[in-house]
Amino acid sequence: MSSTEINIHGTAIVIAKRGLLFLGPSGCGKSALAFACLTQARRAGAFAALVADDRVLLSGSEGRIIARCPEAIRGLIELRGCGIVRCDSVSTAVLDLAIQVVTLPAADRLPPENERYVAAEIGSLPMVRIWNIAPDPLAYLAALSPILQHESPFDPTVPQILT
Repeated sequence: MSSTEINIHGTAIVIAKRGLLFLGPSGCGKSALAFACLTQARRAGAFAALVADDRVLLSGSEGRIIARCPEAIRGLIELRGCGIVRCDSVSTAVLDLAIQVVTLPAADRLPPENERYVAAEIGSLPMVRIWNIAPDPLAYLAALSPILQHESPFDPTVPQILT
């Protein structure tokens, strides 16, 4: 594992075998979208867990980006206007996709192709954009991301989690 670790503002989750990182400014809906995805996946019988909300620690290992949760906030997610709730969680996970949360009409109608999220010296991830009030965020992500299109996002097997 890389000795470099950065602390970013975001929300990281795991669904089936995929680690997802939600990015955007404070109050844009990162936690709400991540929570909706977790809920949809669980209802479908898939493995789904929170890695970290608000603060995500990123490091690199063997060309992959690893998300880790600060121990003080493990298993906690803020549902804006409702409070902080406890959620099933894992302490670390390999990330596969970054999701930029956007608000309309401020967002470009069509985002650039092949966008990537660059995490300092650690590495980069493919990135897609999603509307902050997407009615079915997990379906949007499956439609937008090739890594989610080629396998069932509802595979109940346990993902790549580092312990």
